[in-house]
Amino acid sequence: MQELLPGRLGDPNMTLLTDPRMDPRVAQLLAVAGDLVDDIESPGPDAGYEEILAYCREVEATIALQHPLAEAAMPDFSDVRQYQETIQGIDGNDITLYIHEPINREGPFPCVFHTHGGGMVILTAKDPNFVRWRNALSQSGLVAVGVEFRNGGGTLGDYPFPAGLNDCDSALQWTNAQREQLGISAIVMSGESGGGNLALATTLQAKRAGRIGSIQGVYAMCPYIFGAYANPPGRLLSLQENDGYTLDCAMMSMLAKAYDPDLANAKNPLAWPYHATVEELADLPPHIISVNELDPLRDEGLVFFRKLLAAGNSATARLVPATNHAGDMGFPDVAPEPYHETLRSLRNFAYACA
Repeated sequence: MQELLPGRLGDPNMTLLTDPRMDPRVAQLLAVAGDLVDDIESPGPDAGYEEILAYCREVEATIALQHPLAEAAMPDFSDVRQYQETIQGIDGNDITLYIHEPINREGPFPCVFHTHGGGMVILTAKDPNFVRWRNALSQSGLVAVGVEFRNGGGTLGDYPFPAGLNDCDSALQWTNAQREQLGISAIVMSGESGGGNLALATTLQAKRAGRIGSIQGVYAMCPYIFGAYANPPGRLLSLQENDGYTLDCAMMSMLAKAYDPDLANAKNPLAWPYHATVEELADLPPHIISVNELDPLRDEGLVFFRKLLAAGNSATARLVPATNHAGDMGFPDVAPEPYHETLRSLRNFAYACA
């Protein structure tokens, strides 16, 4: 019998819960808990800007309903010191930075400069899953700096591109200037999904500004970097193979409009790093591009990785099997193995860059 192609390429009725590649523990959890976002009516592909912003607010508020459960599941991080700094951005706005460091530390540690996920338009750095991630990084022997950048929508919006990127760039400059005070030996840019976009875009911005020396490494997880999701090309098969697995192209197309309402930056690498040329990617610090097997965004991350290699950079790609979009970060109690493996990978990379 001929073997079917994976995911929805072989069976258009396949779902994340029925795909045999999916981690059964997470699939069982999702089957019981459901996906609250699925109950939100999408305004459709022809929605106007205000409709899209209203959709973003509803999605963000619905996700926030799960925060009490995440806070209740927070492990003991009594060995981590958490504090905040407020800096002024290049646009004159205040930016909150969440800083985590081991309480018992000697000498400088590498720093993970974390830009959170949410498609650059929703969620916040103080959401409990991001707090837990930064705490876990710090507990492993790192300094973590989380940036509360302006979003394209939601409670921290409505600020289209390049507001969020400018905030990340401002925070990077501050962190680099405060290396001695923060006790850090290297800065590694890292984020997941929209945060992966911002980690890569901030790196490109630093290169353009002649400040690439402020960054010693980049670890982008499931980066959301293509942008043109309304009409996905055949060369990015995962957008078809895994469409509807946590993310779908219709939803991502709307979020892209919230970030860039007139789509004037559809090919701007600072908005969508996928479109950077090989020349623009030359002379960058080492990169790791981490992707998830059952993620619509998987292939755009791998294409970007190949561009990094073609540009002569030190670059590695890793594929996390049996996981959906950001699944290795999203289920630390149900599926701890991929969570801790990704944590170890990022920690080891940060020390290698120091």
